Amino acid sequence: MDFGIRGKWAVVCGASKGLGYGCAEALAGEGVNLVINARTGAALEEAATRLRAKGVTVHAVACDIATEAGRKAVLAAAPQVDILVNNAGGPPPGDFRTFTREDWLKAIDAKMLTPIELIKATLDPMIERKWGRIVNITSSAVKAPIDILALSNGARSGLTGFVAGAARKVAVHNVTINNLLPGMFYTDRLKNNFITQAKNANTDVAAAEKARLSTIPAGRFGTAEEFGQMCAYMCSSQASYFTGQNVLIDGGAYPGTF
Repeated sequence: MDFGIRGKWAVVCGASKGLGYGCAEALAGEGVNLVINARTGAALEEAATRLRAKGVTVHAVACDIATEAGRKAVLAAAPQVDILVNNAGGPPPGDFRTFTREDWLKAIDAKMLTPIELIKATLDPMIERKWGRIVNITSSAVKAPIDILALSNGARSGLTGFVAGAARKVAVHNVTINNLLPGMFYTDRLKNNFITQAKNANTDVAAAEKARLSTIPAGRFGTAEEFGQMCAYMCSSQASYFTGQNVLIDGGAYPGTF
């Protein structure tokens, strides 16, 4: 299927590795030009080199997207933004009793306010062109909170509430805003969570990983590649009637009907 987005420009945040890279790779495969962002310059440039091999233009901007200067640099690198993929590594796990006010403010700034600022900066031009796709990578914890991810649970739920209202105000202009909720994908983030879980449970990392794997009906962890393919579809021309949704991709781990 041709997704009808060849030649468009996408900004993909947190794209040096993991789920962000998976999204950038899938979009590049559809002929989308990219501005990719991450904080680590060397890893980001390596990712850009791999993506350019797909025949698209790729600008790599190494910066902290949670800063105003970082956002300006990323947006300035794109001739226009047709597609925005908001993504950033999750806040540290832990017992909520140990988190300070500064920890909470940092999480909210990075996982809620930064995506909102990027949406605000790109939305009106999308409306003028009568075409735009925004995908926020959040977490399955939005639907089923995970006890050690209190910072993520709170900040990402705030973004979800914002999107629920904003998406419905712009749908008439062929601009969609959706959230993509990853479950357990075998990324560095998940591996670090296993270390924390093992420490809290006084067990080893392999046991923590095995225990978590047993909760996934698919019998495996997800891959960044398949996550990216879902993101690319949500950015397609075919997905124009699909907005304001929270798309859970977790191998069937969430037990609810809705």
